[in-house]
Amino acid sequence: MATRYWVVSLPVQNNASSLWNRLQEQISKHSFDTPLYRFNIPNLRVGTLDSLLSLSDDLVKSNSFMEGVSHKIRRQIEELERISGVVSSGLTVDGVPVDSYLTRFVWDEAKYPTMSPLKEIVDGIHGQVAKIEDDLKVRVSEYNNIRSQLNAINRKQSGSLAVRDLSNLVKPEDIITSEHLTTLLAIVPKYSQKDWLSSYETLTSYVVPRSSKKLYEDNEYALYTVTLFNRVADNFRTSAREKGFQFYCIQIRDFEYSQETHDSRKQELEKLMQDQESLRGNLLQWCYTSYGEVFSSWMHFCAVRVFVESILRYGLPPSFLAAVLSPSTKSEKKVRSILEGFAYWKTEDETGAGMAGLAGDSDAHPYVSFTINLI
Repeated sequence: MATRYWVVSLPVQNNASSLWNRLQEQISKHSFDTPLYRFNIPNLRVGTLDSLLSLSDDLVKSNSFMEGVSHKIRRQIEELERISGVVSSGLTVDGVPVDSYLTRFVWDEAKYPTMSPLKEIVDGIHGQVAKIEDDLKVRVSEYNNIRSQLNAINRKQSGSLAVRDLSNLVKPEDIITSEHLTTLLAIVPKYSQKDWLSSYETLTSYVVPRSSKKLYEDNEYALYTVTLFNRVADNFRTSAREKGFQFYCIQIRDFEYSQETHDSRKQELEKLMQDQESLRGNLLQWCYTSYGEVFSSWMHFCAVRVFVESILRYGLPPSFLAAVLSPSTKSEKKVRSILEGFAYWKTEDETGAGMAGLAGDSDAHPYVSFTINLI
């Protein structure tokens, strides 16, 4: 699938079919690797010249907005598919691939009646896309909130021993709690373990000899228990901090094992994981549908844009041929040259408008032209 297309319109002097045949012939002869398609635009309601000039001022800005929303949803889809491990079968619009929808574009008369004023059509399209963007922000925010909660829990469970949750590392049998005895947890730098083992019994009185046991070790720290009398626990913490400041950077962390708390945290984590999977799946399906809606709206907007800019450039009554091309980078210069050969200028008297009101990259060529980037 090509990712970049040109939408162009050329003035018709006599017969549109004849112009189309000649254009096909020239493209095929001089740039055979450039796909060429008709871009069928219905007879829309022209209105006044002033209304067209006023509308054209907003066309480029609105186009950028719709293109941005389209790309935003597409990037969200790619991220969700990557996280979920989904192998994408390709995005679709109204059940057909995106590029097919563009190259075989058909105006939706039921959704956008051609007798409606152009500004009403444009405002309606812009409003629909804006609503989808607002919905996207709400849904992504909800999904990211769950992800943030899970990331915070994972950091506590997988971060440094100095800050992580210890409940998964400590078993009930590791903790002694009685009327007279208590167990503290010591976070000891890896390089200071020998010093810890040789000195913890002397940090204060009434420390149970040989009670320190290593439970876990990461890249920076080791987790040890130490059992002592309740009444000297505060003295032990103070001595450990003083010793740690000078030598070991030892941290004493209070810990009370609770099976109820452990089970509650486990259930909370499982629920968050289920919520995340559910939100991710729902968001992905919503993005698939919404991308199609935004792209369809965008292409109808492009049709209006071609119509307006063609009248402002070629004059009334509307007489132009619109086409979609996808030239390769090496063929761009040749295709531009071919298109210029089919363009001609009317005088100010003939058009009544001349070049007034034209915006965007159409200014650079003697025919209407702008680019659609699918990605």
